[in-house]
Amino acid sequence: MRTVVVTGAASGMGAATRDRLESAGHRVVGVDLHDAEVRADLGSPEGRRAAVEEVAELCGGAIDGLVTLAGLPGLSTATGSAVVSVNYFGTVSLLEGLRPLLAGGNEPAAVAVSSNSATCQPGVPPEVVERCLAGDEAGARRAADRAGAVATYPATKLAIARWARRHAPAPEWAGAGIRLNVVAPGAVDTPLLQATRDDPVIGQYVDAFPIPLGRVGTAGELAAFVDFLLGPDARFFCGSVVFVDGGTDAALRADDFPVPM
Repeated sequence: MRTVVVTGAASGMGAATRDRLESAGHRVVGVDLHDAEVRADLGSPEGRRAAVEEVAELCGGAIDGLVTLAGLPGLSTATGSAVVSVNYFGTVSLLEGLRPLLAGGNEPAAVAVSSNSATCQPGVPPEVVERCLAGDEAGARRAADRAGAVATYPATKLAIARWARRHAPAPEWAGAGIRLNVVAPGAVDTPLLQATRDDPVIGQYVDAFPIPLGRVGTAGELAAFVDFLLGPDARFFCGSVVFVDGGTDAALRADDFPVPM
């Protein structure tokens, strides 16, 4: 039995991931605002610190896996600052804060969650990405409020992917035996997708996005891939960003990757 921490475990892909892991006999420690072993607001520094401390206490100082699925949608009615604090700083703070526990685990692995919006949505504000990666939360929040939540959402997801790519090969991650990878979902049938569909400004564009496979994904399909990345068959994955989006990224950016040095 492995112990895996899942943020955003109360709904959507987090709940599906929890169900899959528990069905396989693993222990899941959920982190969410409600219906979780650790109830914490990852949008605040205090909430993040409390989450790390409670996980450490519950798990005895070691965990085998971490999946960062907590996040807010980029709605026209939301503030960019809230999105940047939860999506980026909430994710990175948990990755950094729980890394020592992963180092004490059995074949440890972490999966950070990005989005194909990072590459497929136009108008990603570079200042938000840059301030996120610089660790400047106050500056990122100001830039995000100027950009708005709709544009901030893909910026946070791009920043997560870049943070993970930069850190995954480092001594404190790969060098400590911890595999860190990123999954970038496309449209997945979850409450977050429905909230975006219901948005009065951007909702009309959601289902217009091309999906070559002809349908949106299910939370269970994403959970299955996360399970794979956590498990022994993915032991040679390190720093990968894998699009699980029905072919959307490939259809829109066929020649953008790979790019030779």
